[in-house]
Amino acid sequence: MRTYGRHMPRSSLPARPARGPFAPDFWRSPLRGPWFTSVLGVVLLAGVTVLFVTGLLSYAAYNPDLSPVNDKTPGKGILGFYLFPWPTDPPWLYRLTQGVHVTLGLVLVPVLLAKLWSVVPKLFTLPPARSLTHALERISLLLLVGGALFEFTTGILNIQLDYVFPGSFYPLHFYGAWVFFGAFAAHVVLKAPVALRNLRRMREGDAEDADELVAPRPDPPTVSRRGAFGLVGGGSLLLLVTSAGRSFDGPLRETAVLTPHGGPEPGGGPGAFQINKTAAYAGIRPAETTQEAWRLVVTGRSGTVRLDRAELLGMPLHGASLPIACVEGWSTSDQWWRGVRLRDLAALVGHEEPVDVFVESLQRRGAFRHGALRADQVADPRSLLALFVNGAELTADHGYPARIIVPAAPGVLATKWVARLTFGEL
Repeated sequence: MRTYGRHMPRSSLPARPARGPFAPDFWRSPLRGPWFTSVLGVVLLAGVTVLFVTGLLSYAAYNPDLSPVNDKTPGKGILGFYLFPWPTDPPWLYRLTQGVHVTLGLVLVPVLLAKLWSVVPKLFTLPPARSLTHALERISLLLLVGGALFEFTTGILNIQLDYVFPGSFYPLHFYGAWVFFGAFAAHVVLKAPVALRNLRRMREGDAEDADELVAPRPDPPTVSRRGAFGLVGGGSLLLLVTSAGRSFDGPLRETAVLTPHGGPEPGGGPGAFQINKTAAYAGIRPAETTQEAWRLVVTGRSGTVRLDRAELLGMPLHGASLPIACVEGWSTSDQWWRGVRLRDLAALVGHEEPVDVFVESLQRRGAFRHGALRADQVADPRSLLALFVNGAELTADHGYPARIIVPAAPGVLATKWVARLTFGEL
């Protein structure tokens, strides 16, 4: 029987072999495997959880419920369920939580990159979904990889003071964190049993089974898995050594060669500690901060008073030893501040019981030209309208003629060049 000119049925045609990264033998590294990936995953499980918690704490410290003054993320809805009045004790609380958040984020970069490298073949597996569970895993993986790259990239850019991303850092990083951690949690639920089983089997000396991460035709090894872990750990250690110094004063700060030390060098003398924004950058005109021109406007229940610097110096002055800590992760050691207690200024305008306060600055350029503090922060006896630091008048770059200093608060709430205080419901 002749079959010339007739075509074979499509179902009987041999399947076209996958090529390029979709081909199983494209990935040849002998390091990849479920155990290698599982170890990295366990490290990230602990690290990312700490990052998420400290990140939420950082957001809470901004008192975002004092809307619209401090709220940089409108419409957060149920995502703000955890917000609470940020405490003032211990006074180094924000310095610790934000220092851990930023430093740990940098330290985890080599681990994250190694983890992404170890699972690259999974991004090219065919068919895209073999079952509902597999489809959910692929979707969570896509969100996880995208979210991780977005969060780490925007965080590192913020540390470097490079705001090249569109929009404000705060809502971008806040919403991105929820997407990333949601995908991370889903991925952990789906993969944790497998990861734990892989680790247990390797501890017992069992060989790895065939897995889509294991190269079917691996190249000869050029480094052992122990050596690969050493390389990743060494990279993390290097980032730790070259970034953690930003949280300290003195010679140790100079070791933070890969990150800004906290703005321009402050020079010597009593004001020789880090600043973020100079008076020139903020648009402060020297003529408006002279003793003849400057007045502090204080408004509250009983009306408004205007105080010049001499009148402020005539009020009871108090001291407090407090650090400054910023969202970028840098901080100073304790400085000795002296000034008028905020609760005394509140009482001056009819508020015997401390209330929230809206703070306005002479600043013209940049974000946080005003801010707000909660009643518990106003009530703390260490919360000052500072006039002196380390035994000398504030310098222009440190906020002369007056600035806010509050224990445990982010540096952006330590408003400089204060012009007006409004006590009462915001």
